[in-house]
Amino acid sequence: MSILLSKPALYVYSAIAAVLLLWAAHTHVYNSGYEAAELYYKAEIAATAAALAEADANEQRRQTIANNAAKKREAEALAEIAAREQEITELRKELRREAQQDPDAGRTALGSGSVQRINKIR
Repeated sequence: MSILLSKPALYVYSAIAAVLLLWAAHTHVYNSGYEAAELYYKAEIAATAAALAEADANEQRRQTIANNAAKKREAEALAEIAAREQEITELRKELRREAQQDPDAGRTALGSGSVQRINKIR
């Protein structure tokens, strides 16, 4: 009988075969678990990316609405300023006309008409 076919050699072969079987089973289970985890996390990442895209779109909508409201307020304020400027311009023209028509315009002291015109500016 050869040493390769002896009883101890068969035990060694059986042990090697058992170790290889256990290693193959372990590798299969490990790879299966890895693939399952990969699918799980890819789905989780996709869900997170979708949530971020939705949040970004919502924020852009909010900013657009806020910007449009600010532009509207700015336009109203500018219209109010322009109207006030027009009122002031008209008042200045009126006061200048009144000052030119004042018979006491050349006096060194202020007359009552001049004082009234000054008080209108306040």
